[in-house]
Amino acid sequence: MHLKEKTLTSKMIYDGPVFTVKSDTAELEDGASALRDVVFHNGGVCVIPITENNEIYIVRQFRYPFAEITVEIPAGKLNKGESHYDCGKRELLEETGCTCSEYIYLGCLYPTPAYDTEIIHIYMARGLTRGSQELDEDEFLDVDTVPLEKAVEMVMDGTIKDAKTQIAVLKAARILGI
Repeated sequence: MHLKEKTLTSKMIYDGPVFTVKSDTAELEDGASALRDVVFHNGGVCVIPITENNEIYIVRQFRYPFAEITVEIPAGKLNKGESHYDCGKRELLEETGCTCSEYIYLGCLYPTPAYDTEIIHIYMARGLTRGSQELDEDEFLDVDTVPLEKAVEMVMDGTIKDAKTQIAVLKAARILGI
């Protein structure tokens, strides 16, 4: 049982609209037990929209847990039963008003694997056509463009703190040779 843990007991702590929390007791490989709190999340998608001039659309929005405005790429949570492909296209349109002719999967990431089941899927969107935003009623954000090269600098100097945005920016820059 090397590098494995076995669930012995599981107790529902919270069942909400965005996530569920359970508190488990797990058996470790040495036979001892440990408490494991786990957040179950449907996951999400982020999309790095890149213009023909290698600029990216970013969104600035207030993030309540940190009480600050963050710089991010368009993203959102998956609805139950929704494909990450469809979710990303929906979020791209909602937040930026863009549709795209090229939609490239860049992989996925585990933002907090120690206690959260969330998986974020990453897409790059090219061939953008800009329309009007279709924000959710509780969503307020500003959209701007930044050269991809500048976005890389913003990742490296700590201006962009959001992990999914950091990874998408660096992956896109690498793929495009920037």
